[in-house]
Amino acid sequence: MNHLLSWPEPVVRVQSLSEKGILTLPDRYIKPVHDRPALKPGSDIDGHVDIPVVDLRNLFGKDRALHDETLRRISSACKDWGFFQAVNHGVNHELMKHTRDAWREFFGLPLEVKQQYANSPSTYEGYGSRLGVEKGAKLDWSDYFFLNYLPVTLRNQSKWPAQPTSCRELVAEYGAEVTKLCERLLKAMSIGLELKEDHLQNAFGGDNVGACFRVNFYPKCPQPELTLGLSSHSDPGCITVLLPDHDVAGLQVRNNGRWITVKPVPNAFIVNVGDQIQVLSNAIYKSVEHRVIVNSGKDRVSLAFFYNPKSDILIKPAEDLVNEDRPVLYNPMTYDEYRLYIRMNGPCGKKQIESLKSNR
Repeated sequence: MNHLLSWPEPVVRVQSLSEKGILTLPDRYIKPVHDRPALKPGSDIDGHVDIPVVDLRNLFGKDRALHDETLRRISSACKDWGFFQAVNHGVNHELMKHTRDAWREFFGLPLEVKQQYANSPSTYEGYGSRLGVEKGAKLDWSDYFFLNYLPVTLRNQSKWPAQPTSCRELVAEYGAEVTKLCERLLKAMSIGLELKEDHLQNAFGGDNVGACFRVNFYPKCPQPELTLGLSSHSDPGCITVLLPDHDVAGLQVRNNGRWITVKPVPNAFIVNVGDQIQVLSNAIYKSVEHRVIVNSGKDRVSLAFFYNPKSDILIKPAEDLVNEDRPVLYNPMTYDEYRLYIRMNGPCGKKQIESLKSNR
């Protein structure tokens, strides 16, 4: 595991490059032609379609018909898209705004202050600028801050930013609210799979699940057509709840071979299915490739909350979802083993989950 103790070469902060006012992109960030975003009209990007929007107001409410309709919409989105925007989700809009603003303020601090939180690939916790440890690899145009939230035993607030002074308190409160939302969504997804409502939660560790944050900072880019803020990947965990920047689109989702640019709905979360739910549902629900584009005019901040299985629990397809017509599609693996792949290799499409496929 020595290869995960340190980065293979000196880390360059993308924000520092951007703020120098460079006019051409350094070679390290220029993607191969087939991976570059086509940002012009007539490209493989469909601007007329968007991911579903699901109103959660009636989820587990008193009106049975509206509750059932909400469950159906969530299930349909998880099957057909792997993504949806959630509105009326129960998390306070002011809390969302204040938390995002605090992180924007953090990334605006002097470099030497942020450097106190510089991370290593052993845990990724702290201030970082790359995913994966391959020497000479092409890099994404972004910086980030990664922190552990659950289990509480891994939560170390001394590793969270002390500035701005509100940051630690906001992260704790925001994390508690989004955790509640994830628990409700797992219930809804379980019912949509015709499992008991607590099936997914229990399969992922019950009260001992994991959760972490990655706050993404996408600086202005001089040549956005040549690079990505985050390369194409599917998320390794259970559910991701993303708070996007409120006025700049950047997330793209792959659907039927085309890249769909998500247009954020005000005060909505963008929710997506992770690889572990694809495995446990035996591919009834899909984790879907997504990536992030950057632009030359505005910086962007987004907050990704990853709700994950307990790290040492074996994840495999639910027995009730396996039959002659739908045999077991994936071999069992613990989440600890699984996430090591992305920590070593960085984001790489759907290669990781494809490697789990059963030969039976």
